[in-house]
Amino acid sequence: EKAKQLRSQPPQIVEPKGLLYVQQREFAVTTPKDGSVSILGSDDATTCHIVVLRHTGSGATCLTHCDGSDTEAEVSLIMSSVKSFSDTTGYGRLEVHLVGGFNDDRQLSQKLTNQLLRAFDLQPDDVHLVTFCVTELNDREEKDIHFPIIYGIAVNVKTAEIFPATFPEKGPDEDLRSAHVLTGATLTNIYDPKLEQLHIGPYFWRPFPHVDFWLEQDDKQILQNLSTSPLAEPPHFVSHIRSTLTFLKEHPFPSHSLFPDRKPRIYKKNEEGLWEQVCSDKI
Repeated sequence: EKAKQLRSQPPQIVEPKGLLYVQQREFAVTTPKDGSVSILGSDDATTCHIVVLRHTGSGATCLTHCDGSDTEAEVSLIMSSVKSFSDTTGYGRLEVHLVGGFNDDRQLSQKLTNQLLRAFDLQPDDVHLVTFCVTELNDREEKDIHFPIIYGIAVNVKTAEIFPATFPEKGPDEDLRSAHVLTGATLTNIYDPKLEQLHIGPYFWRPFPHVDFWLEQDDKQILQNLSTSPLAEPPHFVSHIRSTLTFLKEHPFPSHSLFPDRKPRIYKKNEEGLWEQVCSDKI
C-alpha cells in the first residue's frame, strides 16, 4: 500500500535552497535542529536503492544511495551514524524506507534488495520497515523493456515526509564526487551537522585506466559498458559519465591538483540557502 501511494505521486522538482544532495556511495545525517539543511535527496537510481533511516524520537535522519558494493558495512555505518544523534533507549524507534531498483535483466536490483533486508535484519537494534518500494514494487514495463518508476526521492528532515523527486542541481563538486565513485570509493559521510558543513574529500586515486579510450567511444558504447542497466538509464547518463571521465583525465593525481594540502573542500549554506565554499584558512 505504501509503495503504491509513493508510486502514484509525480516527482517534485527540488530546488537547491536548503537541499543536501547525496550521490552514489555517499551518505549524510542531520536532525530537525539543522538551520541550513531541511531536505536530503538523491536520484538517478536504476538498479541502486536509496535508503532513508530515521529515529522517530530525535528526528535524526540519514539518506544514502547504495549500489551493492559492500551493503553490510554500509548498513552498520548508517545505523551507528543515526544512533549517535539519538537516545535509542528512550522514546522513539528506528524506521527504514527502501526505494529504488526494478526488474532488471541481471537481477541486480533483487540482489541488492535481499542484501539490504539481510543487513538490517542482522542489526542488534529493532528496525521497523516502513516503506518498501523496491525492485518488482518499483517496476514498469514499456514494449517489453523494464524501467524503474521512481528514480529519486527526497526526505524532509523536519516533517519526515518522503516523496519522489528530481534535482536540477546536484552540486557542489559534482564531477569530483562522481570521480571518487568511479575510481572505487567506499561509502563516505559528506556532512557535519554540528557545524552544518559539507565536506568533500580529500580524495585520492590513481590515473584512470584507458580514460582516452573511453572518451573516444560513442554514446552507445559508454551506455553498454559503463551502466548496470543500459536500457533504463535517465537521458543524461552518458553526458554525466563523459563529464566525470574528462575530470579524471584532467586530474590524474588529485593529491597534486585538487588536494595539495590534504584538506577537504568545505561548503556552508549562504543566506540564499545555497552552498558556498569556505576558505580553508578560516577553519
